[in-house]
Amino acid sequence: MTDHLAPSTSRSLSPLDQDRHFLGLAVEQARLGWAEGGVPIGAALVHDGQVLALGRNRRVQMNSAIRHGETDCIERAGRLPASVYRRSVLYTTLSPCYMCAGTALLYEIPRIVIGENRSFQASEELLRSHGVQLDVLDDPDCIALMQRMLAERPELWLEDIGEHA
Repeated sequence: MTDHLAPSTSRSLSPLDQDRHFLGLAVEQARLGWAEGGVPIGAALVHDGQVLALGRNRRVQMNSAIRHGETDCIERAGRLPASVYRRSVLYTTLSPCYMCAGTALLYEIPRIVIGENRSFQASEELLRSHGVQLDVLDDPDCIALMQRMLAERPELWLEDIGEHA
C-alpha cells in the first residue's frame, strides 16, 4: 500500500458527499496529468473509507501503452490481498476503457464511481454484465477536463482509444 496518503476524514460525510470527495481526489490527479502534458484522467482506489492509492493517465509521461488512470492507480496500490479489492471502490474521472474494465474485473472490484461518461462509455455494459455497480456522477469538472482535452489535444485521444469512442 502507498504510505504517502493521509487517512481520510470522509467517514462523517453522506455517501454522495463521500463519492464527491474521493472523485475530487481523482480530478486532482487528472489535473496533474494535464499539467504534465498528458491525458487528464485520474483515479482513486478506496477501501473502507481509506484511500489506498491515487493514479493518473501517464501514457505520455512514461511513454506507456497501458498506464491509464485506473491501471496506474491499481499499480500504485501495490500488492494487496484479493479480499481488499473485493471490498474497494474505484473512482475514475472517465468511464473505463476495456483494459481498465478488465483490470477491475480481474480484481473483482465491485463498484466504480465514474465522473463522466458523455465522451466514452465502451465498457459499461461489460462491467454491469459482471455485476459491477456503476455510479455516474456527471461531474462538471470531469466533463470540462475532457472537453478541454478534445479541443486542445485531440491527437492524444485519437492515438489511444478515441477513434473507437
